[in-house]
Amino acid sequence: MLDADAIRREAEQREGREDADAASLQDNLRALVASINADSGLPDWGEAITHNGLVDRFADRLAAQRWVTDYPEIAAEVIDRPVFLTGLPRSGTTFFQYLFDRDDRFRLIRTWEAITPQPPPGFDPASVQQRKREEAERRAAARPMVEGFDALHLMDADGPEECHAFMEHASAAAGFHNLLDVPGYFDYLRDDLDFTAAYAVHKRQLQLLQWRTPACRWALKYPAHVLAMDAILRVHPSASFVMTHRDPVQTLASLCKLTHLLRSARCDTPAEPARVGRQMRAFMRLHIDRILAFARGADANRVVHVDYYRLLDDPAGAMREVHAGLGIDSPQAVRDAVARWHRDNPKGARGANPYALEEYGLVAEEVAEDYGDYMDFFDIPREAVGLARGS
Repeated sequence: MLDADAIRREAEQREGREDADAASLQDNLRALVASINADSGLPDWGEAITHNGLVDRFADRLAAQRWVTDYPEIAAEVIDRPVFLTGLPRSGTTFFQYLFDRDDRFRLIRTWEAITPQPPPGFDPASVQQRKREEAERRAAARPMVEGFDALHLMDADGPEECHAFMEHASAAAGFHNLLDVPGYFDYLRDDLDFTAAYAVHKRQLQLLQWRTPACRWALKYPAHVLAMDAILRVHPSASFVMTHRDPVQTLASLCKLTHLLRSARCDTPAEPARVGRQMRAFMRLHIDRILAFARGADANRVVHVDYYRLLDDPAGAMREVHAGLGIDSPQAVRDAVARWHRDNPKGARGANPYALEEYGLVAEEVAEDYGDYMDFFDIPREAVGLARGS
């Protein structure tokens, strides 16, 4: 069984310091570990992988504390007008992130920065190439563990990365429930987790990456940002959001497949498909509830909404509309770069990714009815209609 205190002690010993964030974050790790032990059914080798990963992310957070202690000016780094790229899981947020990465006015987290964030690249630029090579080796070693991973999730060794690893620093990543069968932790995250404290840790990591580098506006992708938009604004009062919208029946089917494969990579036996289906239906419902609550609130105008099918059909045109929503210009060079990337990375170029909702014990019509309030509010068509409309 995993032990939260043992994970903490190992990370503190590695970094040579006690956890200064313990008061606000220790319950998060305890809730996660308790759910892993009670629900996940991990074999010994799966527990070992999970233990090591939790220690690594805990140690990354402690290392960040040390950098700020040694160089207090890091805490004065201003994260100016960050843009949080979000939407339902599997709604095109990764595709959209790659389009934002064509625009050098924005700074995105790189894959190698997410897993090896220290030393800050502005402090030790000579380490960057080695960290890129190490990340490429890690990806190559991990790829066989998840069948068809390249088709499942767009990712490159030096490409843009989402915020999952930085949310793991605070044991506050909703994606834990995709990697592991942890319904107890999901309930805790929904009802009790302090996202304001978690995003303060996230901000500190951005400050470290930005320190001693040219100032640039951050674009930060993670579907689970929708769970905490109020908390994000408390930490980043100048933030904006860009949110993609796709048929949630389709996104749920895709999420079920991704979750099923990710969980199976840590177990001797595959995850039970019907259990995955039930859990991901509730997981998606929580995302929808938080999106709708924010859309009906006082800060609704902070969000630029993007039609997934419009994005697929004309990404350069969609980006122009997003730029207008953010109050910035849309240079022709950026739109040309977006169009080139889209041309060079057609759908299916990295393999096919078939999935079907029925494989997970779910009925499309019932799911569409369940998510109908979201679809009506944002005028989201079913997938076939949206694709045909784009064509």
